[in-house]
Amino acid sequence: MRDDYTALNLAPDEAGANTGVSLQVSGLNICCEKIKILRDVSMKIDYGGVTVIMGPNGAGKSVLLRALHGLVAPTSGDIRWDGQALSPATRMKQALVFQKPVLLRRTAAANIDFVLRNRKSADPRRRDELLAQVGLLDKAGQPGRLLSGGEQQRLALARALATDPEVLLLDEPTASLDPASEAMIERIVLDVARAGVTTLFVTHSIAQARRIASDIVFLSRGRIAEHQAASEFFDNPSTLEARQFLAGHLPC
Repeated sequence: MRDDYTALNLAPDEAGANTGVSLQVSGLNICCEKIKILRDVSMKIDYGGVTVIMGPNGAGKSVLLRALHGLVAPTSGDIRWDGQALSPATRMKQALVFQKPVLLRRTAAANIDFVLRNRKSADPRRRDELLAQVGLLDKAGQPGRLLSGGEQQRLALARALATDPEVLLLDEPTASLDPASEAMIERIVLDVARAGVTTLFVTHSIAQARRIASDIVFLSRGRIAEHQAASEFFDNPSTLEARQFLAGHLPC
C-alpha cells in the first residue's frame, strides 16, 4: 500500500485551488414511523478533505449521508452548505455514489457521455480523461452493466466526477470489492480530495478509515459520539462507544 494512504490531514490552505465548501448541521433529527434514526446531530466541516462517517451497523450513517444530499427529509433541524439551505441549487454542486452502482444500459463511454450532455459539456476528450482517471479507458466500448463489480463502481465514480462536484458523497463505495478495486477507488478519492473537493465517505472499515480520513464523524445509536481529527480519534478516542468499536466489540 502506498505511503500516502496514511490519514489525509489537510489544512484549509492545503486542500487545493478549490477549497471545497463548508457544511453546517444543527440539531438534525430524523424519525421514521416514530423510530428516531438520527438524534440531535450537529457538526461543522470547514474545508475540502475526506470526512469519514463511521460507526456500528444501524448507527444512521447512510441516512445521514442521504439527508445531507436531500434524499431524506429531516424531521427537524437545519442543513446548510456554504451558509445556504439545502436546495436544488446546492444539490447541483454535489454528487452521490451509492454502495451498489446504478448504470445505464449502454457502454461505459456512453454512461459518461449522458452526464456530460446533460451538463451541456459533451466532449470526447473530457470523457476519455474521466475514464482514464478511473482506469477504464480500455473498457470504454464495453457495456457498463457487464463490467466487473469493481469496474462498475469505478464507472459510477467517474460519472459522478463528470458533474465537477464541489462535494462528493460516497456511501460505502468499496463494500464487497476485492482489495485491488478498493485500493484504486481510495486512490481516486484521495486525489479528488487533494484537488479541494469536500468528500464525505461512509465506511464500516476501520483500516480504510485509517488510510483515507482527515477527520472522523463517529455515530452511535443515531448520535454523533465523536467528531475529531483522524489521528486523534484512532490514537485517543474519547468515548466508550468509540473505544469498543475500535476494539471490535459490539456497542454497549
